[in-house]
Amino acid sequence: MLQPVMPRLDWALIEPRTLTRQDEVEDLIALLMAHADESVGSRADVQHMAWLLACASLGDQHLWQDLGLPSRAALTALMRRWFPGLVALNVGDMRWKKFFYRQLCLKAEILICKSPSCADCTDLELCFPRN
Repeated sequence: MLQPVMPRLDWALIEPRTLTRQDEVEDLIALLMAHADESVGSRADVQHMAWLLACASLGDQHLWQDLGLPSRAALTALMRRWFPGLVALNVGDMRWKKFFYRQLCLKAEILICKSPSCADCTDLELCFPRN
């Protein structure tokens, strides 16, 4: 089992985006909190983790990278600990950032939803193969 790792955001990159995309951050926090396990810490701790994940989702890289985590497995372990309801919904093991935005689109009944920051991603072909 992976040991929990605390996220470390590149705040210089993320902060300007939070100023112009606050509604998006709030939507992501609401999504995360709706699937949180509040028994893992205080409500403030859970909200703080949701806020970190929401802010990091505004980054350009994979979410685990934007959080400063060592791997996607570390992010999944963090998600399993704090937000097990979302882990249970992610049956296809979709990448987390993409999964979050898909959930927001489904909630808003938007059937076609662009991923948040994929244009410059080095794994674009893995997520969107041109077959």
